[in-house]
Amino acid sequence: MRTNKSQTIFWTKLVTGEWSLFLAATTKGLCYVGSLNKPFDELVAWTNKHFPNCTLVEDAGALESYATQITEYIEGSRKQFTMPFDYQGTPFQLAVWDALCEIPYGETKSYSDIAQQIQKPAAVRAVGTAIGANPVLITVPCHRVIGKNGALTGYRGGLEMKTKLLELESAGQHTKGRMQNA
Repeated sequence: MRTNKSQTIFWTKLVTGEWSLFLAATTKGLCYVGSLNKPFDELVAWTNKHFPNCTLVEDAGALESYATQITEYIEGSRKQFTMPFDYQGTPFQLAVWDALCEIPYGETKSYSDIAQQIQKPAAVRAVGTAIGANPVLITVPCHRVIGKNGALTGYRGGLEMKTKLLELESAGQHTKGRMQNA
């Protein structure tokens, strides 16, 4: 886990179309993607919890490559992300987050599917908790996880954001000719 050493977290607000969200990164990679249309306070609360002695510095330039990839995704021209991440979690959380990254664009899996994939079939609730702790929404695609019965379930970014992301990917599946597989 993190040390209490002071660290700089760079942030910017990404606004594209009707999407507005905060992004944050360390010098190692993207560490946070916020919820749709939430205030700066959400980022402040997250950094206070996970990087208690950090200094938040607004720097759109430091986040430009991350913002570009997320914008391309939102606009429908990107299906995969090729960026470094700097997130910390337990070995279990990291296994879950890695499994999320293996869910193909435009497809969904259940919490049970993820539990099976990481070879912890009895840990469905723990999988849900790990997914809820995912600090980098969109880029680690926890929005692709749904209930076993196909129902949309909780999402840190809110069900409106989850619905928009799934609709975006569904539309992208129908326009494969114009999609770039970055």
